[in-house]
Amino acid sequence: MSLPPWPEASVIYQAYPRSFHDSTGSGTGDLNGVTQRLDYIASLNVDAAGLAPFFPSPFADGGYEVADHCDVHPPLGTLDDFDHLVERAHATGLRVMIDQVFNHTSDESPRFHRAIRQDSDYVECYVWRNP
Repeated sequence: MSLPPWPEASVIYQAYPRSFHDSTGSGTGDLNGVTQRLDYIASLNVDAAGLAPFFPSPFADGGYEVADHCDVHPPLGTLDDFDHLVERAHATGLRVMIDQVFNHTSDESPRFHRAIRQDSDYVECYVWRNP
């Protein structure tokens, strides 16, 4: 489905997947839970569903300290689950926005480890201060 251009004043419904809706009965929300509730989100006449970080993370800061910006935290689903969510959202006329938080990585992030090793491609990605 081709979506129309962004309206001048967009309305975005923000969902924190970990607590939004649990589709498995595990007690933790997940991407499939968001997908199951897209009709509800669309019924609010919003333009997009915004997703808080769902990437692999130690969850010391609610998932905002990302270990891998290119994957999904396993309890929250898979990349296929995310693709399905986007497909369903577009079918309901919703766009999907994700909070990428590139400026906040976990100490488990490969980027962080490369920066510590002084890899010139990554060392400038962080602000280093003398402890």
